[in-house]
Formats: sequence, structure tokens, C-alpha cells
Amino acid sequence: MPLSDRRLSESTDPLLIEESDAPARKKAKKQEDKPKAVTKTADKLTKLGLKSDIDLALHLPMRYEDETSLTPISELIPGDIAQTEGVVFDNEIAYRPRRQLLVKIHDDSGDELTLRFLNFYGSQVKQMAIGTRLRVRGDVRGGFFGLEMVHPAGRPVDDDTPLPQALTPVYPSTAGISQAYLRKAIDNAITRVHLPELLPEPIARTYLQPLNVPGLLDAVKTLHHPRADSDETALIDGTHPAWTRIKFEELLAQQLSLKRAHEERRTCAAPAMPRRSPADETSLVTRLLKALPFALTGAQQRVVAEIGGELTLAHPMQRLLQGDVGSGKTIVAALAAAQAIDAGYQAALMAPTEILAEQHARKLRGWLEPLGVQVAWLAGSLKAKEKRASIEAAALGTAHLIIGTHAIIQDAVEFARLGLVIVDEQHRFGVAQRLALRAKVLNAVDGRADFQPHQLMMSATPIPRTLAMTYYADLDVSTIDELPPGRTPILTKVVSDGRRDEVIGRVREAALTGRQVYWVCPLIEESETLQLQTAVETYETLADALPELRVGLVHGRLAPVEKAAVMDAFSRNKVQLLVATTVIEVGVDVPNASLMVIEHAERFGLAQLHQLRGRVGRSSAASVCVLMYANPLSQTARARLKTMRETTDGFEIARRDLEIRGPGEFLGARQSGEAMLRFASLENDGWLIDPAREAADAMLKTFPDAVTRHLARWLGVREQYLKA
Repeated sequence: MPLSDRRLSESTDPLLIEESDAPARKKAKKQEDKPKAVTKTADKLTKLGLKSDIDLALHLPMRYEDETSLTPISELIPGDIAQTEGVVFDNEIAYRPRRQLLVKIHDDSGDELTLRFLNFYGSQVKQMAIGTRLRVRGDVRGGFFGLEMVHPAGRPVDDDTPLPQALTPVYPSTAGISQAYLRKAIDNAITRVHLPELLPEPIARTYLQPLNVPGLLDAVKTLHHPRADSDETALIDGTHPAWTRIKFEELLAQQLSLKRAHEERRTCAAPAMPRRSPADETSLVTRLLKALPFALTGAQQRVVAEIGGELTLAHPMQRLLQGDVGSGKTIVAALAAAQAIDAGYQAALMAPTEILAEQHARKLRGWLEPLGVQVAWLAGSLKAKEKRASIEAAALGTAHLIIGTHAIIQDAVEFARLGLVIVDEQHRFGVAQRLALRAKVLNAVDGRADFQPHQLMMSATPIPRTLAMTYYADLDVSTIDELPPGRTPILTKVVSDGRRDEVIGRVREAALTGRQVYWVCPLIEESETLQLQTAVETYETLADALPELRVGLVHGRLAPVEKAAVMDAFSRNKVQLLVATTVIEVGVDVPNASLMVIEHAERFGLAQLHQLRGRVGRSSAASVCVLMYANPLSQTARARLKTMRETTDGFEIARRDLEIRGPGEFLGARQSGEAMLRFASLENDGWLIDPAREAADAMLKTFPDAVTRHLARWLGVREQYLKA
């Protein structure tokens, strides 16, 4: 086995690993002879993903500390991070206001500094005994008795202990793994690891040389051990040429993985679903279009043609349908399902919440059941008998369309002839759920193990270009960029909660003129740490303040039957004011609602605010969204509220959201970091995406072996999460 692939679990403690000329018997030391502490440490390294020398070598610093110089105590400035040195002249454990260790040092000029430790061990007390010379580094503060550092990093030194000649790396770590341990383990790995250049010479010449970056091994060594004269700012902000080389390699791996997944899908088989002629009166698609009380927009017609054309092909469709709130994605999904049913296959639609799934079921049943389509409903809240009936209908094929929540991907659910899977708000499903769905749709179709269903994913959160080019590069994308006619722009107002009475008066006025109102709160019960208005408290307050109105309350902890009853009453205008949490964020469609008040709007993300605002403005009536905030506002909150006031364009909001919060919100809940880029940043390194994409295309066409080696180095098992 090459040294570069040696697993830590097969080695001794990385701090104690011998050099390459060590006796073979030490290299082959048995696992059972290892000290327990070493085994536990190796387990912790494994949790960090550090299983081999190559993993350690590519475990790059998240920041650097400058320990190459000392600042005299007299020159320390509160607020700065600095390193200084002095001799301990006082060491005591104080008990007021709480138990703490106070260590006082003075330098050769007699200037004093207090070191304060709120959590400490007995060994630390001994380590910092009176007379010991300490070298410490930390945040300088102005304390009650003069300058101090709280929990500084430090160690005992001699009078002539030399200073480091390079910046000190600080690595991502976990409890029980010290920086000293990681540095030593990484240094040992670098002495053994081989990092040959994997990029073929034509690729390197065309795409790397213009970037003016170092070789890979030089880049890695520079990042682990930058010289003292290195550009510290460039190292820290990620613009150093060594970082550029690493980021390009990582982006290239991501592009290779997703593009290869896209190509591999085209080698798989899927049921071809021919489009019947519009003149065919028996076609379900034709009958549905004729029965609709509205005409499709030009954008809807375009994406219907794109999706319908791909469904006719004999390889699995993997398409993302994106469109702004209210752009009409549901009817596009219905027409795709109709094409599948026309061809003799089943369709399944999965949504992340029961409210959204139920909204889809109500709308699709209204469109399709009069045309003879059998629609099954499957959700966790169903009674056992109803659930069994839906599962049986899916398995027997008597249900043409199955709609539900993640209950659809349970092991007990099987389909007779599943040809199309539609996933709404797919980014709201966690990675594990998306992997389970992918495994479910890899089941045989029509009794043929080589058949896979087509997949259509929908999102009302438009994907910014840089994100579409990276994390969604394996998908074909259809975009609805036009709203249905008759929609009036939503006026957004930002007001402080000091004007609450004025807002309540506006609610009364709107309701008494026949319109309906949402009032959204971020929490459902009292929180001492976040002094926010809760949904329950707000419901009681508004019911008292507006006795002439019927006020409803809906939140995530209501029983599904109660929730459905309240939503049904609101949709039929039996409730004029609906107090709700974010369960109404997506899917709720009540055209008569023209006013929305969002309580503590500063606590919501841009995507959520945009989704919530999209619950109004769904008719020709003038609509208003009031964003009510509490002071003080953070800079991020100010930026979000300013964006909401300035634009209703979902694509522009998505672009700004990516700038403010990064890609996490777009990629899905609880990613555990697996799918994220470790080194490249879409906000700062977007300029590298195009060359990485072009290099990936060239490598896939000409150097398939190099592709496999590159992916093994940079992604390994993480590749499945990237494609989830």
C-alpha cells in the first residue's frame, strides 16, 4: 500500500510514527497493543475525516496566528490580539465573583499583565508557578486593575527560547484534539505523503498556468508553514496563490463529480413517455389544459415543453424547475404528471410539510379527479387504516398520482409503475431524506431493474447563477421567469414595533373591507432568552383587540386535524385574521388575503421573508406586507429588511441572500457540512468556477482515468452527499 494512502487506524499514534527508515516491526505494530488514549485520539481524528496521510496533508488551516514577534507589556493596546512574555510573580485562586485563577506576570521592564482563567486544571496552576517565564498570546483587555488577558494561549519558556520563523497555523478541530497534536500529526504526514500532480499537462497548461499558481505540493506546504515574510493578509482572506491552487482543485473536483453524474444518468434507462397530439381528445394533458380556468403564461408553456420533451426520452430526467413565488409551478408539475399517467405510469409528489402537501393535494385533486385520475394521499398523520389504503393503492397501481410528505419514502411504500417523482421545495429536505428518496426511485420500474423514474424538483427559492453552476451542475434547469397576469405588485413597509397599535388598526380596516390578513410570529411559546412576541400570546392579544373579527391560530404543534380545520376556515373566509408561525411559509394559496404582518421580521432570513410575503398579492387586489422589527437591529438584519423593501424580484433577493448568508440555505437543511466546499467560497471565488467547469469538460472528454484519481483525492466518500 502506498504511504500516501496509509490509514491512521493501521498506524501508531501520528505523533510517534517513525520516519520511513524505521524498523518494519514498529510500523506493523498491532492495533490491540496500542494505548487506549491513542485509539481514542485516532477515533476523534476519524470524526474529522482524517483517516490517512493524504487527509492530514489536505487538512488546511482555517486561520493563522503571528507568533513571530513579542510586544512589550507597556505597548499592549486593549482590543488587539498580541503576544508577550513575562515572569510569574503572583499566582492565586480567587473565589469572588466566581472561582478563577489569576496569574500576574511582569516583563523585563517591570510592566505588569494579569492572566485570568475561569476554567482551569490543577496542572495549569503548577505550570504557571511563581518564577516561571511564560509566553502568552490572546485578546488584550482593560481590566479593573490594569491590562489583562482572559484564557490566553501560552506555555513556559526559557530566557533564550527562540520565536517561530513562520506564521502558526490554526486548524479546524474537535474536542479532545489540541492544536499542538494536530500540527505534529500533519507535519509527520507531510514528510511521508506523496502529492503528485494529477492534472494532465494539457489541462494544467490551459487552465492552471493563466492563474499563476504554484505546484500542488508547494501550495500545501506554503499553507501549512508560511514564511514569516508571507503576505499574511492574502493567507487569511484566501487570496494567496497557494489558496487559489487549492480552491481550483476543489472546484474542479466538484464539477467533475456533478458532470460525471449527469453523464452517467444518460446511460441509465427510464420509461419513455410520448407526448400525444394536442388534437387527441382522449389525452389527459389536452383535457387538463382545456379544463383549466386560466391560460398558461409564455414562460409556463416554455418549461412545459422542456419537461415534456425530456420525458419522451429513454434516460432519466433530473430537472430543477425554479420560479418565483406565485409563478405557477404547480400546474407545470400537474401537466408533467398527466403526461406520465397518459403513458401508463404513476407519478408521486413529495412536499416537506403536511400543509404544503395538503395544499397540493387539494389543488391537484380539483384539476385531475374530474378527469378520472385517482389521487392517493399519504402523510404521517393519517390513521392506520387510511395509510394502509393509500399504500395498497400505490402498490396495486390503482392510484395514478400519490401525494404526501416524506412518508412517501418509507420502506413500506412501494409503487406498481412509478414513472415520475416530483419533489417540491427539495432544498428543505435533509441530505439523509434526499438520499433515501434517491434510493427509492432507483427501484425497478415496470418490473425492469434497469429502469429508473424521471425526477422533477421544484423550488420557489431561485438559485443564483454561481450556485446553479456549482452545486446544481448535474441538473437541467427550467425557469419560470414570468408571473401570471392580473397580479399587482406587493407594497412592502418596514415599521418598528413601537407602531403596533397603528398596525392593528390597519388590520381592522383591511378585514372590515372584506379582505383577509396573515399575522406571522417566529415562536409559538414564551422564551426567556428571546423576548419575542409568541404566536399564542399574539393570538390572544389580537382576539381581544379585534372582537369584531374571527381570529384563527395555526402552528407546527397543532394536531394535523386542527391545523387542517383552521386552514380550511381561512381559505373559505370563515376566519378573517390568521395568526401563524412559518408553517404557512410555502404552498398556502388564499387569493383574498391582501395584508401580511410579519412580527420580528429581523429574525427571519431573506428567503423566508420572501416566501412569506408571497402568500399575499395572489389576486388583482392591492396587497401590503408589513415587516415589523424590534430594535436594536444588527447590520445583517438591516441589510435584509432593506433588500425586502427595495425589491420583490426573487432572483435578485436570492443573489443578495447568497452574499449575506452563503450557500447553506439554498442547499438544504442539516447538511452536516458534507456537501459544502471546504476551501472555496462562492461569494469570493466565483471567478474560478468558469475555468473549473471548462477544465472538467475537457478532462471528462479526454482523460477519464485522471478524473477518477482527482475525485478520489478531493472528495472520496463525500461525493454521494454532493449529489444528494
